[in-house]
Amino acid sequence: MLPIRTILHPTDFSPQSAHAYQLACALARDYGARLVLLHVHPPEIVYAEGYVLSPDPEVVLRELRQELDRLPPPGPGVRVDRAIKEGDPVLEILGTARETGCDLIVMGTHGRTGVGRLLMGSVAEAVLRKAPCPVLTVKAPVPGASTAADMAAGEVVKS
Repeated sequence: MLPIRTILHPTDFSPQSAHAYQLACALARDYGARLVLLHVHPPEIVYAEGYVLSPDPEVVLRELRQELDRLPPPGPGVRVDRAIKEGDPVLEILGTARETGCDLIVMGTHGRTGVGRLLMGSVAEAVLRKAPCPVLTVKAPVPGASTAADMAAGEVVKS
């Protein structure tokens, strides 16, 4: 059996990530594993009438931290580490996987195909190809699972 001591869950706060988060939480509880939550954001640059404006990095970081902190804990006894990094999502996810020595990456995928995938790229696919450990991608909602937003709002329904 594959020993799972550390699970990395990269999130972009999308519905797909919320479903992957539910699975990552369940696995962390079942295996008694540490859960590392990671959000990677690209450097933000705003163009306005010939000027380049960068949003206040402290404000951006504070808002992202609040969003990451809103993800409900997976359960008692599960250690959760939260990190925010700036840069290329693929490179930062792979770097964090190596740094944390994670045994499994659980991430959502938008399931784009064809032209959409060519134009947008696929972070999940690139991570899957280059990861130092197994990668579990989640495309659709897990049957019977509540989303992270539902859990944060206290709307968990047990089936």
